[in-house]
Amino acid sequence: MQSIALVIHVALAVAVIGLVLIQHGKGADAGAAFGSGASSTVFGARGSASFMTKLTTVLAGLFFATSLTLFYLAANRDGGISSVTDLPTTEQSAPAAPENDIPGDVTPEAPSASESDLPTATE
Repeated sequence: MQSIALVIHVALAVAVIGLVLIQHGKGADAGAAFGSGASSTVFGARGSASFMTKLTTVLAGLFFATSLTLFYLAANRDGGISSVTDLPTTEQSAPAAPENDIPGDVTPEAPSASESDLPTATE
């Protein structure tokens, strides 16, 4: 449900941005004095202002409704972890120490010091 509302929310955001960019500003009517007055008769005698304004208002209202819906869905999520501080503590045991740290599983033999290996004072 939340992902559907999120997709609708993003689509409405893009549509509102597009409609706002398409609309003429108040200073755009100055061009009508120089011969481009008939270009805005596509949407009726009053021009596109009322149609685009109403459509933008409806889409903005739907955008706010989906914003509130997403807020409600996020606030009333069942179960799960809602914050990083709510993470359950897990006890991790240290891995068992290997018997020998030499790669290749070679067991080192301690050299035995015999009396013949030791240097003598006469040498």
